[in-house]
Amino acid sequence: MARDITSPRKVIAPTSLLALLLGAAAVGAVTIGALAIGQIAIGRLALKKARIGSLEVDNLTVRRLRVAERQDPKS
Repeated sequence: MARDITSPRKVIAPTSLLALLLGAAAVGAVTIGALAIGQIAIGRLALKKARIGSLEVDNLTVRRLRVAERQDPKS
């Protein structure tokens, strides 16, 4: 008599699938957080290079102030 040999099916357990989905969601959340922190850091760097045409201040306390006048070459 001949027997039919069948291989067992590889089925992913629901708990394993749930763990995989939660892990993927956690990695996505960390990635989005890292991108947000990067945007904040880049925004602060860009703010340091900003030029202000006019500035109005009511109260200002300065411990050390150094003013350097720029002389634009006029051609």
